[in-house]
Amino acid sequence: MSDLGVVIIGRNEGERLKRCLASVNGRGFPLVYVDSGSTDGSTTFARSVGAEVIDLDMSRRFTAARARNAGFEKLMEIRPALEYVQFIDGDCELAEGWLDEGMRCLKARPQAAAVAGRVRERCPDQSAYNRLCALEWDVPAGRATWCGGIVMMRVSALRQAGGFNPAVIAGEEPELCFRLRRAGWSIERIDAEMATHDAAMSRFGQWWRRAVRSGHALAEGLWLHGASGERYNLRPVASTVFWAAVLPAVGVLLAWPTDGLSLGLFAAYPLQWARMAMTKRARGWSASDSRLYASFMILAKPAEFWGLLLFIWSKLRRRQTDLIEYKVPRGLPVKTPGPL
Repeated sequence: MSDLGVVIIGRNEGERLKRCLASVNGRGFPLVYVDSGSTDGSTTFARSVGAEVIDLDMSRRFTAARARNAGFEKLMEIRPALEYVQFIDGDCELAEGWLDEGMRCLKARPQAAAVAGRVRERCPDQSAYNRLCALEWDVPAGRATWCGGIVMMRVSALRQAGGFNPAVIAGEEPELCFRLRRAGWSIERIDAEMATHDAAMSRFGQWWRRAVRSGHALAEGLWLHGASGERYNLRPVASTVFWAAVLPAVGVLLAWPTDGLSLGLFAAYPLQWARMAMTKRARGWSASDSRLYASFMILAKPAEFWGLLLFIWSKLRRRQTDLIEYKVPRGLPVKTPGPL
């Protein structure tokens, strides 16, 4: 493990952070925990188990990208000769044996900048929103175009790309992967257990903010890199605008001159729902999972559209959008994103 270091980021993760640290501690590699203003004793506990702790300066605008960069740079100070870095969020636990699997993959594939394995949801049946997260993790192994925040990366590739973009408030991992692939590196997914994730989503508002964040990330990626045809293209944006704005607007505005016939356009929603559900059933998903996925993908369009509008509004004002958080412990204030 002399070639590897670990960076964990988190805020008020409580027991989740304890499980995360337990899953990576005691292996002899340098461990850095970057905290973004916790009030639950996270930093004290992390130091007690031997982690190097960075208290991120919260007077500056926070992004997960900025936190990961800070952890990575500290890791390089501790052990400059490291070849690989494992990034993990404080709400996750690494699977036993993953670190060896990840390094084995990167050593065998010198052009690979990053490798990720399978992620499982800790409590998928606790809520519909947790179940949706579990379904999101169901992605095939092989050459990929992006990775999530739980990933092992090659230090030389990360340095060449200049690290994560600290200005990106969501989707910072796909944005980095885009730059890595453009530079000739590959992103790999392997069929090995990597981590357990704890979404801890029990309220519709949490899921909604997460969908808003996705829409914002899509718009920001297009702004930074244009319609590249690889990761960023106009099709998802056009789909969001059509289902969330164009179709309902046309149906309602033409209702009077068409004697209500235009309202028949709304039949497109159940048809789209059926198409998506059948597609997932064909992939082997259960009927209940297919219906759940299709239902929330339809519901996500207005939230994603709101995220697009937030990004456009921020550019018009020449101001950056605040972080869009969905996992905020009960009792703490939630900042609901809005254009005003």
